[in-house]
Amino acid sequence: MDDSIKQALLSRFQAYLDSAGAEAPEPRTETADLYSLFVEVAGLRSEVRTESRLVKEALDQFRGVFDMLQASQATVQQELDRARSAARGQADAALRPLLLDIVDLRDRLLAALRLAAAVRPGWAGRLLRRPASDGEAWQEGLRMTVRRLDQVLLDRRVAPMQLVGLPFDPQHARVVATSADTSAADGTVLEEVRAGFLWDDQVLRTAEVVVSKSATGKGERA
Repeated sequence: MDDSIKQALLSRFQAYLDSAGAEAPEPRTETADLYSLFVEVAGLRSEVRTESRLVKEALDQFRGVFDMLQASQATVQQELDRARSAARGQADAALRPLLLDIVDLRDRLLAALRLAAAVRPGWAGRLLRRPASDGEAWQEGLRMTVRRLDQVLLDRRVAPMQLVGLPFDPQHARVVATSADTSAADGTVLEEVRAGFLWDDQVLRTAEVVVSKSATGKGERA
């Protein structure tokens, strides 16, 4: 075999080796990639556990602060309610005598009107030395004053009790007289001698009433 042929064969073999080396696959690194991924996942899990613990601790602290704020708010609200109740009680205690004075003045004006109505016009005119029209004028003035007092009382949540026809209630009235009335059951209020008044749901002044009592009952007790 001559040198030219040898040289050609060596060249072809060298070209084959070069091409085989170029086409050879690179070494696989899947194992290294899986290990890196595992390490990263483990690190993330550790971070998540750490963050979860920190979040839980923060929530526990926040819950403790919230409970403390709730307790403080409840205490403050109780103190405010107690202060309002005390202030309302003091205001009511100061206002009660004034309301009773207004009620008493109303009674006196109504008594004057009843007295004027009971006196005959001729006698009223001679006693007052005024014409009948003047007497009617001052009576109307008294009525206007009574209406004004009623409005003042109503604005302060004071209203007269309506007891006639109802069973006697010792919490709202006291008996000043009895009357034998066969048309009403025993213990029924027949007349209010002095009106009683309620202030909100409390008794401002008890009424003085006449109640029915059967004659048979009187005889039995006698």
